Amino acid sequence: MSREAELAPYAVTQAQSRGRQRVETAPHYRSEFQRDRDRVIHSKAFRRLEYKTQVFVNHEGDLFRTRLTHSLEVAQLARSVARSLRLNEDLSEAITLAHDLGHTPFGHAGQTALNTCMHDYGGFEHNLQSLRVVDTLEEKYPDFDGLNLLFETREGILKHCPLSKAGALGEVGARFLTGQQPSLEAQLANLADEIAYNNHDVDDGLRAGLLDLAALRSQPLFAEHDRAVCQRWPQLSLKRQISETIRRMINAQLIDLIETSRARLAAAQPTDLAAVRHHPQPLISFSDGMLAQHRALKAFLHEHLYQHYRVHRMSTKAQRIISQLFAALMADPGLLPPSAREHQATWAAQWGTDTAQARGVADYIAGMTDRYAIAEYERLFNATTLP
Repeated sequence: MSREAELAPYAVTQAQSRGRQRVETAPHYRSEFQRDRDRVIHSKAFRRLEYKTQVFVNHEGDLFRTRLTHSLEVAQLARSVARSLRLNEDLSEAITLAHDLGHTPFGHAGQTALNTCMHDYGGFEHNLQSLRVVDTLEEKYPDFDGLNLLFETREGILKHCPLSKAGALGEVGARFLTGQQPSLEAQLANLADEIAYNNHDVDDGLRAGLLDLAALRSQPLFAEHDRAVCQRWPQLSLKRQISETIRRMINAQLIDLIETSRARLAAAQPTDLAAVRHHPQPLISFSDGMLAQHRALKAFLHEHLYQHYRVHRMSTKAQRIISQLFAALMADPGLLPPSAREHQATWAAQWGTDTAQARGVADYIAGMTDRYAIAEYERLFNATTLP
C-alpha cells in the first residue's frame, strides 16, 4: 500500500497536486513532495539559514536558535501533527523547511530596515521573498530558474500576502483575493511555526539572561508546567527545570492542536481538498483557551524580550547596517558583485530601471548571513578593511 493511500480524504495527494510551473519527468523512488523537500535542503538559501538569527545575532553565542535550527524544529513539529491527523507529512516538511528562506540577516530588525529602504519600490516582506527565492533566485538547474516547486509547497510558503500584490502572483496568490483557505498542510505549517517560535524564544531568552523567571511565571502557559516540574523534581537544576518545562509546553500545545483540529474536521466533515479550501475558517487551530494563552505569551515576549534594551541595541545596529548598505549600493551599483547584477537588465524591462536596481540590491542584502552583512559593511565603510 502506498503511503498516500493512508492519508485522509482531505489531505493533499500527488494526484490532486496542481503540479509545477515547468513540467518535469517524475522522480524515481520518491514522491514529488519528497523531491520538493530535497530541493529545499540542497539549496544555497537553506544553507545560509545556519548563520541567520532569530532574535540574537550570530556571534552572540553558539547555543541560540538560528533560522536553520528553527526551521528544523518547525518541520519536526509539523510532521508529528501531520501524522496524527493523516495529512501529507512530506508536504508539511517541505513547506516548513522552506518557510524562512527569504528572511533577511538580523531577523525582524533586518526585515523592518529593508522594507523601509524598499518603500518606494514595492516594499519588502519575507514571505514574498521566500517565494521569490524558490521561484527565481536559486540557480541550480539547466531548464529553469528557482527550484520549480509544486504549487502546494509554494502556496504554503506564502503565508501572508497583501491584496495589492496577490494579483501579480497568479494562481498562488489567488486565494488571498477569493478568501479561500490554503491546504491543511499549509495551515499546520503556520501554527507549527508559531509554537516553535514562542517556546524556543523563551528558552533562548532565559539562557541569555534577558527574561526574568519570576515574571515569566505570570504567564499561564509557562506557570502551569513550571509548577508541575518543580513539584515533581524539587531538587532539579535550573537548566533541566527550564528544559523540561518548555518540553511540556510544546507537548501541551501540540496535543491541543491535534485534538481541536480533529474535532473541527469531524464537525465540518470535508470530503476532499476542495471542501477544505472553500471552508469559511481554517480547520487546523488551537482551542480558544490555548489560543488565549499562546497570544498572552507572545505579547509577554514582545514586551520583555524583543523590546529588551540589549536586543534593541543590536536591532538598531542591524538596521543601520542594512540601511547604509542599501543606500551605498543604490548610489553606486558598481559596488555590487557581478552575480547580483546579472538579471537586472531583464527585470528593468519588466519593472523599470530604478525598481529593478532596488530589487536586485534587496535580493543581495536579503541573501546575506549576519556575519556576511557585517563583513560587507566593514568592506564598504572601513578604509582599513580590504575590499
